[in-house]
Amino acid sequence: MAERKKIRRARKPMSPEQKEAAVARLAKAREERAKNNPPEYKSIHQSVLDRGDEDPLNMKNVKQWIKTQRELLAVAKQEEKRNVPKAISKVCEIQGYIRNMESYLKTGDWSNMFYGEYEDQLMKNICVKNGYEDDGTPKRNVNTYYDDLGGEWTHEMDKEERAKRTK
Repeated sequence: MAERKKIRRARKPMSPEQKEAAVARLAKAREERAKNNPPEYKSIHQSVLDRGDEDPLNMKNVKQWIKTQRELLAVAKQEEKRNVPKAISKVCEIQGYIRNMESYLKTGDWSNMFYGEYEDQLMKNICVKNGYEDDGTPKRNVNTYYDDLGGEWTHEMDKEERAKRTK
């Protein structure tokens, strides 16, 4: 038995006044929907949602970075098919970065040393609990924030500390 094709009728064109009225109705409906039914992000961790717009690791930025990385992944996969050198490792790196960003959105924990749209920004470390040397001085790492210092441990500070120890 032959399938019947669905016949679609052409829409009657709208006048400019009708278009304006329809646009106004849609805008009003969208406002009402936004007020009464705000979007719920069930798969996004609350700590990520709480970040402000100026924070580089806010949800909007990270989603944009994922989109950019997926575009780069498509290009890298094409290179892999053409047997371009180091294309396989590039595909794996991009996939890992995308996986880390998606994990961050779900858990709120950034597990990568770098961040940014092209993974070009270095993360800063924060010392939560100090470790100590045998002589009682605290262990320090360069580019790490320490609460007891009220700032970051720099290369200069590290050189001074090492010079004191060698004397």
